[in-house]
Amino acid sequence: MAQSDPNTTVTCRIGVVSDTHGYLDPAIPDLLAGVDLILHAGDIGDPAILDQLRAVAPTVAVAGNLDGDGFADLAAYTTGEACGVRFALGHKRKRLVKRLAGAGGDPFELVVFGHDHAPSASWAEGTLWLDPGSASAPYEEDDVPTIAIVERMPTGLGVRFIPLSRRVPSAPSKHRGK
Repeated sequence: MAQSDPNTTVTCRIGVVSDTHGYLDPAIPDLLAGVDLILHAGDIGDPAILDQLRAVAPTVAVAGNLDGDGFADLAAYTTGEACGVRFALGHKRKRLVKRLAGAGGDPFELVVFGHDHAPSASWAEGTLWLDPGSASAPYEEDDVPTIAIVERMPTGLGVRFIPLSRRVPSAPSKHRGK
């Protein structure tokens, strides 16, 4: 009988989504089923998306630069902890870095942001800096739409990106909102 490797035992799963722009891919709820928490890094576009995500798992969200009316109750950035993972969440990386510079206290293990529509993960001084990419990829020049799942294992945090199907836009966008 084979034993499981304790170094690969997942103790926490965090779903990470950004830049839905009013469209939640129908595959996302199933892809995030079983996560302990969902983080949405802004540019949500439709408050119903947060309701759909909350039906899957507790959800923390921030407002993006394109989230206007209907999102007044969301902060531009927030911090928290899930399953022992201390996180910071914002929409634009540059603004988040400025806010975190004055935060002090214990370092974050996970810093999540969006806005650039390009998935990326990098490590700096023990912190995972993560952009899950755009879950809707609304612009022709965007990469394939993606979300991410962060997993805590005894050896630390790991991240995997999950590609989504590209949808055909109903009308070309004239404003990217950068």
